[in-house]
Parts: sequence; C-alpha cells; structure tokens
Amino acid sequence: MTLDLQAAESGESAAAKIEKDLRRAIIELELLPGTRLSEQEIANRLGVSRQPVREALIRLANSRLIEIRPHRGTVVARISAREMTEALFVRQAVEIAVVAKAAQSFDPWQRKRIANLLLKQEEAASGLDHAAFREHDEAFHIAIATGAGVGIAWVAIADMKTHMDRVCNMTLQSESDMERRVREHGAIMSAIDEQDVERAKSAMAEHLGSILDDLPDLETRHAGLFI
Repeated sequence: MTLDLQAAESGESAAAKIEKDLRRAIIELELLPGTRLSEQEIANRLGVSRQPVREALIRLANSRLIEIRPHRGTVVARISAREMTEALFVRQAVEIAVVAKAAQSFDPWQRKRIANLLLKQEEAASGLDHAAFREHDEAFHIAIATGAGVGIAWVAIADMKTHMDRVCNMTLQSESDMERRVREHGAIMSAIDEQDVERAKSAMAEHLGSILDDLPDLETRHAGLFI
C-alpha cells in the first residue's frame, strides 16, 4: 500500500485527511477487498499517533468500506453487488431529477466549465490517465448539480456512491472504456443544451445504468473481490 499523508487542507483534521486518503486508496483499488489494515502500521507509516487513524477507520467502517472485527483485525470490505445496486437506485433517482432541472435552466459559467472538463477527460482517456479521468468524471457530475442550482444533491449521494465507485473503476481500464463515458457525458450535455428534459433524463439513466451491464462479468472474473 502506498499512502502518504499530505498537508491537510485548512481546518481539516488529521483524522479527516487520513480517512480521505484511505477512502481514495480503497475506491481506486490500491487497497483491494480483503486487505488487512493495521492501525499501528498506518500510524507508523504516516508519522502520526494511533488516535486519528482509529477515528478514520471508524468513519470508513460507518461507510461500510472496511470491516472492524474485534479480536480478528480490520480488513477492506469486499464489494457487495447488492449494496452497489441499492446505491445505484438512489443515485439514479437523485441525478435524473437533477438533470431534469438542469435541462430547464442551467448556469452558463458551469456550462463553460463542463466543456473544459470534457476536453480534460478526452485527454486523460487518450493518455490512459485513470486517476485524472476519475477526477474529471466526478467533477462533471458535481458541475451539473451546481449548474442546476442544486449542489446539495451531490452531497446527499457522495457517501453512498462509494459502493459504485469501486466497480466503476474496474470498468475503466481501457481507452475505449473511458471514451464511452465521455460520449455518454456529451449526450447528457447535448440534451441539457437543447432543454430536452426527457432526453436528458434518458441519457443520465443510460449513463449510470450501464455499470450493471458489466457487473456479471466482473463478478465472474474477480470473484475474490465480491461477497
């Protein structure tokens, strides 16, 4: 595991920063499901006391990304297809409502920002820069909610969507995988630009739902990572 505690953001506690770094490592599959986590080892590696590490692990356990098993140790939770599909159900409900609102009225500044994000995603796809692609992908969805005037909607689903993110990352391994996502984002924005509410809702539903098409094959090929 490569984990470095970077300078915390203003007002951000050590526990919050450790949680963020561990969460990223879990979502990006640097820490695979089933990996054992040692509170003391993490503290030693980051040069901090065990207390903020303990707090971070408790928060991750509350998000069900890790399992703290008394007297048996702490491990990265295996991927639950059931939890993932439940999270997808909620995320679709929220983001389809968001995109419908966006198609009725959208902030011009956020539209320009999204155009830039799509270009950056294309560059990341052609360079097989997975980390940058995922960063711009999330920024795209946040910008839609912000541009529609309902930024709080993203806050409502940010935690639960982590159960989708690990599977999403497994599906973004090739340039063609990433290019497909960019095309789907383009279709969403085209519908928003034309103020076509129904087409925007359909494009978002197809974009988010496509992950289910890959799920059976992923469960077969990576059986050890799933419950």
